[in-house]
Amino acid sequence: MSRSRPHRVAVLVLEAGAKPLDVGIPAQVFSTRASMPYEVRVCGAAPGLVTGGDGLSYHVTHGLEALEWADIVFVPGYRFPDREDPPRAVVEALTAAHARGARLAAISTGAFALAATGLLDGRRATTHWHYTRALKAKHPLVRIDENVLFVDEGSVLTSAGAASGIDLCLHILRGDLGVAAANHAARRLVAAPYRSGGQAQYLPRSVPEPLGERFAATREWALQRLGEPLTLEALAQHAAVSPRTFSRRFAEDTGYTPMQWIMRARVDVARELLERSGRSVEQIAADVGLGTGANLRLHFQRILGTTPTEYRRTFTRGE
Repeated sequence: MSRSRPHRVAVLVLEAGAKPLDVGIPAQVFSTRASMPYEVRVCGAAPGLVTGGDGLSYHVTHGLEALEWADIVFVPGYRFPDREDPPRAVVEALTAAHARGARLAAISTGAFALAATGLLDGRRATTHWHYTRALKAKHPLVRIDENVLFVDEGSVLTSAGAASGIDLCLHILRGDLGVAAANHAARRLVAAPYRSGGQAQYLPRSVPEPLGERFAATREWALQRLGEPLTLEALAQHAAVSPRTFSRRFAEDTGYTPMQWIMRARVDVARELLERSGRSVEQIAADVGLGTGANLRLHFQRILGTTPTEYRRTFTRGE
C-alpha cells in the first residue's frame, strides 16, 4: 500500500440480516477526516438495497468490486450465520481479496463468512459467545477462542459481539497509525482504548448447558452445596456410580470434568454476589467454597479473564 493515498476500507454488508452496529462501527471509526487517513466504501454482493436486521436496510453504492480496491475488508455480523454460507460470489471475492494482500476482519458472526473461505482453518478465531459452539460444529478446523474480545492472525482478524468491533478497530488503528491516533479515536467514540478481560465475563453463565440429561439431579444437588467441600467421590456417590464412570459420563454431558464444572459453578455464584451484594472478595470466596480471596482471584482470572474487582466495577451500577 502506498503511503501517498489513504488506507482503503471496504465494509461488506451481507444480504442475511446484517446487524446495524456491526455495519456502523467500522464505517464510523474509519470515516475520512484529517486525523484519519482512510477512505471507506460500504458495499454488498451488488449495488442497491440490502436487507438488514432489526428493521433496517442499507442502500449500498458499491458491489464486490470494492473488495478488489480495498486494503482491509470488514465483514459485519449477520443473523442465523449457522444456517447457510454466503453466496459463492461473496466467498470467492473474499478469497481473492485476501490472495491479493488485503486483510479480512470479521465482526461478531461475520466470522462464519470468513470461515466459509477456508482462510480460518488451522487458525485462532473468535465470534459472539452465543455462536462459538455453532462455529466449532460448522467449521471444525478453526481453532475457536471463546474468551477473547478479538483475535489478530495477521491477514485475518475476528472479533466477538458487536461492541468488540470497536476493540478490533482500535487495535487495527494502533497497528496502522500508532497509539496516539488510536487513543484519539477512542476519545472521539467515548470508548475505552483498552478493555480489561475477554468476552467470557459477558456470558450469562460460565457453566455450559449440558449436552445430555444424565446426572441432572447430581448437578442440582451440587449447586445447592457449592459452599461446602465437594469431591469427585461425593458426587459419584450421589449419582450411585463409580467415580471413573461418573467422570467419563459427566464429561460427555457437559464438556468438562466434574471438578472443572464445580469450579465454573462457583465462579458463577461469585459473579452474582459481586453484582448484587456488597460483600467483600474474601467473604464471597468463603461463600462459594473457594476459601480465600487469592484463590477466587486466581480462578476468576483464569475462567473470565478479569479480576473480581474489575468485574464488579463493570457490572455493578450505582444506585
